[in-house]
This record gives sequence, structure tokens and C-alpha cells, in this order.
Amino acid sequence: MVKVIISGYGKMGHMVEKELQRRGIPLVAASEDITATDPKTAKECVCIDFTTPEAFRSNYKFIAQNFKAAVIGTTGWNDIEKDVKQAFEQAGTPMIYASNFSLGVNALFKAIQKASELLKGAGYTPAIEEIHHIHKLDAPSGTAKTLAQIVEESLDQKPVITSIREGEVPGIHTLTLTSDCDKLTLTHEAFSREGFAKGAVVAATLTEGLKGVHEFSTLL
Repeated sequence: MVKVIISGYGKMGHMVEKELQRRGIPLVAASEDITATDPKTAKECVCIDFTTPEAFRSNYKFIAQNFKAAVIGTTGWNDIEKDVKQAFEQAGTPMIYASNFSLGVNALFKAIQKASELLKGAGYTPAIEEIHHIHKLDAPSGTAKTLAQIVEESLDQKPVITSIREGEVPGIHTLTLTSDCDKLTLTHEAFSREGFAKGAVVAATLTEGLKGVHEFSTLL
């Protein structure tokens, strides 16, 4: 059975803990400093990381070298993505990462890919708006960047991203594709962070027998 250690015991860490309890998956520890974990214990556990970009940058090598596997929900490290993937691959530690672990958002990724492919060359202009709570550290969000990458690859146009920070909004992502004739709007709205926790725990169960580094959407 999968055993988990949570890296980052804030709001997301607590939600991951509740989801683990609901599924009967053992939680070995929840740590604000994952590098203090005993390596022998780490080698038996999957690390689920929801920290900050700065913390992950400091911790990813330790996670790669010591844990059985890792699920990375932290965003804001795109600029070192190559180094992160290399660290996990060289250590032989399976890693699943995502800009958003919500199952609904991953369905949105596929829907946007299909819509963009269908409308390529048909005169549509893409735009992305993302709204999050005022505590979110990165802008644009990792999800918005993923959406933009999908649109750019499928529609062959780079969308403008608008980032809004207000209140305690868990996350709203909207893509509009506008032509002279009409407008297509695709939106995902998270009602809470619970969906992110559920997806991360699903990902942890997928690490059994897994090899290499994978984006979550490719495993669904």
C-alpha cells in the first residue's frame, strides 16, 4: 500500500491529509521542512509537495534522492523544469507533476486542445483570464501557463493572459476564442481546494510501479 509524507502543511497539506484519511491511505508525516525527514522513512513513502516555489527549489534534490516517489503540486518553477526532471530521472525516482491536479481542469486541458485544433486557421483570437485569491504567489498561475502552451501549440497563436487577485477565490480559468462572427468560452471554476487534493492523492496511487517523470494529464 502507498504511504505518504506531505511536504508543506498549510491549507493544501491539511486537505491532502483529509483525502488520505478518506481513502484509508497511511500518512506517515506532514512536514514544513521535508529535508528533516529520515532517509530510511522517506524511501518507503511518496512525497506529496504543496509548498512554495522557493521551498521547492531548495528541496527538490532531497526529495529526488531520498523518496520512493513524488507528486509535485507546487508551481512557479518552470524556469528550472529541465533541472528538476533530470534530478528525478538520474535518481530513478518516479515523479508526477501538474500545474493543477484538479480532474476537471485536466478535462479542460483536453477540451481546449481539441477546440484549438478545430479552429486553427479559422480567424480566432485566444485570450486567457485567471482569477485567484490574494495569497497566491505566482502570476500568471501555472494552470494559465499550461493553457497558454496548449493553445499556442494547437492554434498556432500565443494568447494574452490576464491575472486577477481578489478575495479568497480558489481558482477560475477562462479561455475565450473570438472571431468576427462569434466567441467560444471555456471556463473551469474551483469551488474549493479540495479538488486539487483529490487529484494529488490519485496521482500518489499511480506511482506504484511507475518509472520516470510524468505530467499528470498524460496518466489519466
